[in-house]
Amino acid sequence: MEYKVALKRAAALCSRQEQCSSHIRGKLNSWNVSDEDTEQIIDLLKKEKFLDDNRYATFYVRDKFRFNGWGKIKLTMMLRQKEIPKPVIEEALNQIDQESYIQTCTRLISEKSKNLKETNQFKRKGKLFRYAAQRGFESDLIHQILSYL
Repeated sequence: MEYKVALKRAAALCSRQEQCSSHIRGKLNSWNVSDEDTEQIIDLLKKEKFLDDNRYATFYVRDKFRFNGWGKIKLTMMLRQKEIPKPVIEEALNQIDQESYIQTCTRLISEKSKNLKETNQFKRKGKLFRYAAQRGFESDLIHQILSYL
């Protein structure tokens, strides 16, 4: 694909929805754009503020936490898969309000607890722990919440 066409398509993608640089790099590779042109396009998109991994990570963390109820562990894993640098991930995660984070985990565990039919307390807490851990919450926080149930 020609450089100018690839640049327009990549800019259009970025203008429609927030993207990370690894996703755009993958798209450009799938369009058979040369490696040299790919790097030039990504640099230009970053320079023109179409592409910003910091902004992407911040929005991703905020939305996945708020709408999907994901914890910091799962958010970190997903952003690492998208090749977001570790300092950027940490900065985005630090923007989550700690009180809201604890309330979300507590709410998820409470809602799940209402739907469980398990009567054995040990098995019940094990299921609740696994549920919260799958959502990406830290084991210390989960244990702390389960100790009050």
